[in-house]
Amino acid sequence: MKFVDVASAFGAIEGESSRLEMTRQLASLFQEATADEAAIIAYLALGQLRPTYKGTQFNIARKNMMNIVARAAGVPVEQVKAEFKLLGDLGKVLEAQPDVQNSCTGLSLLELNQRLSGIEALGGTGSQELKAQALVDLLGCVEPVAAKFIVRIVLGTLRLGFSDMTILDALSWMLVGDKSVRLLCENAYNVCADMGRVARAAKTGGQEVLERMGVVMGIPIRPAAAERSSSPQALFDKLGPCIAQEKLDGFRVQVQVKRTADKVEIFFYSRNLQNMTAMFPDLAQAFERFEVESLICEGEAIIIDEHTGSFVPFQETVKRKRKHGVKEAAKEMPLTFFMFDILYLNGQSLLNQTHTQRRQVLEQLVDKYGGDTVRAIDEAQINSPDDIESYFSQAIARGLEGIVAKKPDAVYRPGKRNFNWIKFKRHETGQLDDTIDCVVLGYYAGRGKRSSFGIGAILVGIYNEQEDRFETVAKIGTGLSDQGWQELKTLCDEQAISEQPKNVVCSKHLAPDVWVQPKTVCLVRADEITKSPVHKAGAAEDKLGYALRFPRFMGYRQDKLATQATDLSELKRLYDIQFQ
Repeated sequence: MKFVDVASAFGAIEGESSRLEMTRQLASLFQEATADEAAIIAYLALGQLRPTYKGTQFNIARKNMMNIVARAAGVPVEQVKAEFKLLGDLGKVLEAQPDVQNSCTGLSLLELNQRLSGIEALGGTGSQELKAQALVDLLGCVEPVAAKFIVRIVLGTLRLGFSDMTILDALSWMLVGDKSVRLLCENAYNVCADMGRVARAAKTGGQEVLERMGVVMGIPIRPAAAERSSSPQALFDKLGPCIAQEKLDGFRVQVQVKRTADKVEIFFYSRNLQNMTAMFPDLAQAFERFEVESLICEGEAIIIDEHTGSFVPFQETVKRKRKHGVKEAAKEMPLTFFMFDILYLNGQSLLNQTHTQRRQVLEQLVDKYGGDTVRAIDEAQINSPDDIESYFSQAIARGLEGIVAKKPDAVYRPGKRNFNWIKFKRHETGQLDDTIDCVVLGYYAGRGKRSSFGIGAILVGIYNEQEDRFETVAKIGTGLSDQGWQELKTLCDEQAISEQPKNVVCSKHLAPDVWVQPKTVCLVRADEITKSPVHKAGAAEDKLGYALRFPRFMGYRQDKLATQATDLSELKRLYDIQFQ
């Protein structure tokens, strides 16, 4: 398969407004591909060269790419900058140059993938110029449409308008001509979060191979999520007798330990499947003591104040997230890992065992190998709403944000949010007693004092999983310091795009001055959720949308992907909870 054919298909998908038609076109592309090509297409469709947990990082800034585009097109960089201001897309700027395709060689998809991987891997002294020259050479030997998408892939601005959920739909269409086996594809992806691997399996053996897909050491399992409850009574009505655990505010981490005769490999993955292994040398040392063949577990990594014995606020724990000075930070701010679930042990999946069964295994393991650094999270038996109230009050008194109640007989559901787990968090003033995870969609130019910042408010939305799109829910102008606004503008400008993303639904009256890619997740508090004739969250022809009243920016959720933000179904439940 030629890469130009893939790029042409991406171009057609980019111009398509119907999600169903986008899915069909992507399915057709998968149908024509070999198994290896299908894996590459699955990664490229998400703007990556490999799965999320391995990461794709070219480290080429937009300014440098302008110079690369100018060299590839043989035009002055000033011309590229001027055209970029008009088009807002360096890929389109390069595609529009008349002499771009003079030396086209019809690069295959596999060759393109190898060359991009090689460019990304360049490092050391002078690597920026080596990368630039390699990209100039590559862009000079492909067709204009191919060049456009190469530039976008390198910059991380592919903008096809869908997420991994649409790819799963497309794989189902490829297999059976409709979405009827989408759940099968999704289940495979949930236990083995590598979209390329799932696509290759679907091409190689179809439904039969997907059904057999299980846990693979070295590949993260997509984490389960909890629903919310409005009161102890509502929670108990839903679960009945259950267990409850403290809800710690640290790093939620999935740990994988793999031991062979000559070495021990330990990996740490965040909630959004990023590899965080380099950040936790102290925890890695603790898990080296676990004499297991293989282990996958989940927990919260948090700092304990050595003087008071209490948990430090998340703002302090997050300081451990750094690229430099990691060993020094580990000594100054040591982490304690509170294990709350175990998913895999010594070659056996525990996903289909009940919580009670998994807890027994967890306690035995921690008792034997844990020590002070790795502990089992506290757990209490709940037999009444009063028990919930009491345990919750104890958690709040310890400075925690709440509790998580769990069904004792529930299996672990990777990648799912359901009522097997229910969180009950600290109440604050206002009718909305919880926070919302929103996605930044754009910003408005500042006025008055903020005119010097160039930003005065942001537009945020929530995720509609059913439609695989983002829908507006609030315009936020409070909650940030002057420095915070300037930092947010810098972040948004790095993600700015020339036009409204097609997977963003927004009223024309709310269109921001600058659109951004829906990537950044932020924490928002509001007084209540209301019905709105303007915002599009949950809106339909005969239904008003949902909006946040008096929203305030509370911080960033760097541990979440945009598709892990509050979704529409969760927002609807929060709206109903207000009135209970």
